[in-house]
Amino acid sequence: METTENKKIEAYLGFCIRCGRISFGVDDMEKQKKTFLIIADESLGESSLKTVKKLQEKFGCKLLIGKSGALGGLLHKPAVKAVAIKEKNLAEAILSVVSGEFDFKIYSGGNN
Repeated sequence: METTENKKIEAYLGFCIRCGRISFGVDDMEKQKKTFLIIADESLGESSLKTVKKLQEKFGCKLLIGKSGALGGLLHKPAVKAVAIKEKNLAEAILSVVSGEFDFKIYSGGNN
């Protein structure tokens, strides 16, 4: 069952795609100069997850970890396991919705 929060996140991700302010995949993220939010799937490979955590520190942004398949489902692209949001307002909008969201949690370091 799709929650209201998931619908809002899906809409915000759609806005990011339409305005070209999203990077798909870890390789593309590494090329960015500025990122305001990183969203990763919990099924992301170990080395890719390490890279994502380093990028989070580099950009000084929040990292959301989603349940397996949640991100790909919202993007309608099942193979996508990580994205970077390059628009500050959309990143803040996604974070405002996620606070109570069960499918996504804000990474705080350690074993989260």
